[in-house]
Amino acid sequence: MKCSMFSLISLVLLVFIFNAPAQKRRISPKVRNAAPVTTSNTAVIVDERLSVLRAEPSFYGRVVQRMRRGRTVIISGTREADGVTFYRVNAAPNYGWLQAEAVAGKFRRGDDARLAKLVQSSEGFEQIERAKIFLDTFHDSALRPAILLLMGDLIEETALKLSTEATRRLDHREMAASGAPLHSFYLNYVSLDRYRRIGINFVFNSNTKLFHYDGTGWREIIKKFPQSAEAVEAQKRIDSLNDKMKAVK
Repeated sequence: MKCSMFSLISLVLLVFIFNAPAQKRRISPKVRNAAPVTTSNTAVIVDERLSVLRAEPSFYGRVVQRMRRGRTVIISGTREADGVTFYRVNAAPNYGWLQAEAVAGKFRRGDDARLAKLVQSSEGFEQIERAKIFLDTFHDSALRPAILLLMGDLIEETALKLSTEATRRLDHREMAASGAPLHSFYLNYVSLDRYRRIGINFVFNSNTKLFHYDGTGWREIIKKFPQSAEAVEAQKRIDSLNDKMKAVK
């Protein structure tokens, strides 16, 4: 799924600027492998490809479970093994060892930039879910406006695809026979469930039979980052949303 050109350029530039000072520093191997604690020891699973919880800190340790993206864990220790860093984590009711790159959180400096890159390289629902994890985790990041704008664009593109799908799958004769209003069938459409579970909502125009992103992220940009370049773009999108909700066939 492709984002808008402005969102993509904004995100790339911010990630580059954010990482530039770190690229100039010489870091010893010992420090590079460390996980400096900044605010808490809470982390979130962001990469299911690496999220195998093991009984021992080794790729050859007994597998306890593979954890889903978005799962929160508590880190209580680290160990180097098999060429990577493993975190000892509490994933109640289970405990075990997890590869460090599987998670992101405020406990580790630079994780917002790392997750932003992962968001940018993702596609489909996975991209939206990772963007939502970023926003739920990094409230004070300099990259937040860019991620908010990007996610809004992604959701609006998704809304149009869901509109086409819902219109094709919902049986209009059955809807008419039920006596329930048209918009209630669309707003109860089953494919919306996965988005609602991660806190994303859509609005619906009964005249055009189209879903739209509700604009929450765009409004946050305008309110909290009014001087940013993203605020100008966000206002354009809010104005467009208002026009779309008034539109008729």
